[in-house]
Amino acid sequence: MNTPNGKLRLGPLPKTETVKVTVALTVTLKADLERYAALHAQTYGEPVDAATLIPHMLESFMARDRGFRKSAAEGEPASRPKPASNQ
Repeated sequence: MNTPNGKLRLGPLPKTETVKVTVALTVTLKADLERYAALHAQTYGEPVDAATLIPHMLESFMARDRGFRKSAAEGEPASRPKPASNQ
């Protein structure tokens, strides 16, 4: 599993604080994530599992999303859940 240029789009993973979130994936997507994790580990020499890659992939995706970046530049607030009513 060699990449043509020796690098993956995701790059080496930084050390960060985390918050646990549960998601459901299709079987195919889970298998692709596992293959990507194996290729990432081979490319960068550090073992990594698919679950560790997901937040970095999402961060990378959002950083490249023009609509998302534009809304942030225009000062649109992130959507927040409305507080529950005590009535």
